[in-house]
Amino acid sequence: MTAPQAPDYSGGSLVNLMAELEVRLTGSAPSPPLHIGLARHLPAAPSYIIVLFDGLGAAQLRHPAATSLAQAQVATIDAPFPTTTTVSLATVATGVPPAQHGLIGYQLLVPQLDVVVNTIKWTTLWGESLDFETTDFLPSPNLWERLTAKGGEPVTVQPAHFEGSPLSRLIYRGCRFEGASSIEEIITASIQLAAVPGRLVFTYLPHVDFAAHVHGQGAKEYAAAVSIADTVWSSLAARLPAGVTLIGTADHGHVDFPRSHQVKIARADHEGLVFAGDGRAMYVHGDGAALAERLPATWYPRAGIDGWWGPGPEHPALDERAPDGLLLADDGHLLLHRHSDDRMIGNHGGLTAAEREVPLLVRRQP
Repeated sequence: MTAPQAPDYSGGSLVNLMAELEVRLTGSAPSPPLHIGLARHLPAAPSYIIVLFDGLGAAQLRHPAATSLAQAQVATIDAPFPTTTTVSLATVATGVPPAQHGLIGYQLLVPQLDVVVNTIKWTTLWGESLDFETTDFLPSPNLWERLTAKGGEPVTVQPAHFEGSPLSRLIYRGCRFEGASSIEEIITASIQLAAVPGRLVFTYLPHVDFAAHVHGQGAKEYAAAVSIADTVWSSLAARLPAGVTLIGTADHGHVDFPRSHQVKIARADHEGLVFAGDGRAMYVHGDGAALAERLPATWYPRAGIDGWWGPGPEHPALDERAPDGLLLADDGHLLLHRHSDDRMIGNHGGLTAAEREVPLLVRRQP
């Protein structure tokens, strides 16, 4: 197994990209901005569009359908740990790393509910709805609220059916939500909104992630999704208002796992343990060290993983939500507990380069 490499929260990760934009728009940020060498790639502008292509890791720009995306890549940065959507979106929304915002897993033990929660749907792992208001789950003020307080205007553009969901209420508190019903509407709305100085337009595209999960990177459906992402980028770049800087990135990469490399944890091994996280970095509440002896995984106790979530000050509820340790799956392997979805081909969450490294794309219209 490749030795895990924690994200570079000092200036080379998604949180630093958001901090860089916050500093440019307001003069300050709670997290360090990008390393100077990375920041130089981003032309100063009165407004910015940042497009997040869910599930499009840097390595995936080698796909033949990603021509425009690959040409626009100036560097790679790190997704936060674990490399999964809700953790990264919470990092975007707050401008601080997971240790500080407290949403440290796709599947997360929420003490107030005394249950492990699917933080995309905000249900139990077996699909039951939960009576829990997510609006105030993340710290306040978040990035959107700080921008507004300094006279800026944050706007998110994304598929309309996400508006009002528990995840959207959590992530976009204080951010204007512009729903779109088509790819053309997403492109047009992003362009029109960015034309006003002082705006940070956050455009979210879910297509690649869905196709990679369900079909894998060798499928025609995945190629079609990458083509959509490429079209969105090239169209935005071609129609960009004068002076606006266009930035692209992702929340994590993807790796395909054939059935032969998906390992189910025995029902007997669930006794006395609670599992969370995901199949590439499985959180264990309880002592899971013995499981590593019979699974393709390495056991890391809590003391050995704190830095993976980034620097403090820690969120007040971090200790309650954090596991006693985690099973980091070996490269090329996926772990499944009894409530895991075993239908997905593509997965992520670990610290391999394919999962951790996301592209930094830049375009500015003179």
